[in-house]
Amino acid sequence: MLTAPTTQLDLLEAWIDSDPNGRVHPAFPINRFTGAQDTAVVYFEVEPGEYLPTHTDSPEEILYIVAGEGEAQVGDERAHVRAGDLAVIPSIVPHGIANTGTETLKVVGFFSSADVVSTFVEPLQPMGVTTLTMGAPVPARA
Repeated sequence: MLTAPTTQLDLLEAWIDSDPNGRVHPAFPINRFTGAQDTAVVYFEVEPGEYLPTHTDSPEEILYIVAGEGEAQVGDERAHVRAGDLAVIPSIVPHGIANTGTETLKVVGFFSSADVVSTFVEPLQPMGVTTLTMGAPVPARA
């Protein structure tokens, strides 16, 4: 059995250069590189006043808000989300989420495929790339 305690994950730090608030702390504990066959999971945290930059993901994603509250943007739609909420993100639809509360926003994303390619509008730092494959080694900055 593949397990991943979210309280023990080594979170990365990623940001965009154009806005100091475009910052997220993700981990990719379950995907094809860790042994999953048909699904993948991302866990991420967003600090108050910060947001997960706009991007698309190759498969459909279900978000579960573990803690905190925020505003999710999916295409042209916006919705308030809080701990206990679920949201569906269709594949290849631009989306992001901003922390609008006073505590850390903690989110788990469940994907309908073990292969996930995420494409960001702006390059993510410190890697300097717009496209990432979930679970693959993080590319070094060119």
